[in-house]
Amino acid sequence: MEKTKTTTKDKILDLLKKKVKLTVGELTQHLNITDMAVRKHLSVMEKDGLIFSEEAKKPIGRPMLLYYLSEKGELLFPKNYEGLSVEFLNDISDLYGNESIEQLFKKREQRLTKEYATRIGNKSASERLNEIVQIQNEKGYMADSSQLDENTYEIIEYNCPIMAVAKEFKTACQCETTMFKNVLKTENVKRTSCKTEGNNHCKFTVKF
Repeated sequence: MEKTKTTTKDKILDLLKKKVKLTVGELTQHLNITDMAVRKHLSVMEKDGLIFSEEAKKPIGRPMLLYYLSEKGELLFPKNYEGLSVEFLNDISDLYGNESIEQLFKKREQRLTKEYATRIGNKSASERLNEIVQIQNEKGYMADSSQLDENTYEIIEYNCPIMAVAKEFKTACQCETTMFKNVLKTENVKRTSCKTEGNNHCKFTVKF
């Protein structure tokens, strides 16, 4: 198998992850490339929001710029939050039974319902739907909506940020559907497609 080539950008990210904060001069020494080349890469990465810079005062002379990873840059490194969550939920189930899992997801449903309802307020039906799509996008669901007829809409979620949890505990999907009903103020919300069942996307029809 052909080995993936490590780019200068990857090397800079790796160095900042390990060393936390570095100057242009320090990066130049580690990478063995010119000062100008390092600055060019840093400029692009800063524009892309992967790194930040801050001034560090010196006893003599002009302040130095220190570069460090932004939150966006940190996200490029492997994380296993979902795996850890699944393990914890399985441990809770083993210790206290499946009912405890149901209670946990019900509690999450209630918390989200309150959060979404606060933002949606007394908006019209279509405005409520647009706002819920906006909130889902903020949470990483890559959501979109379309109007099917005068009173019917479809919500599509192209991504599921809790996929590993939802595959293991289907009650997560059920609670999301119930939350949509409560926030959109209609019982006519139906999940027509679900990623945990092998479908490409999660889809809901909403009728007001």
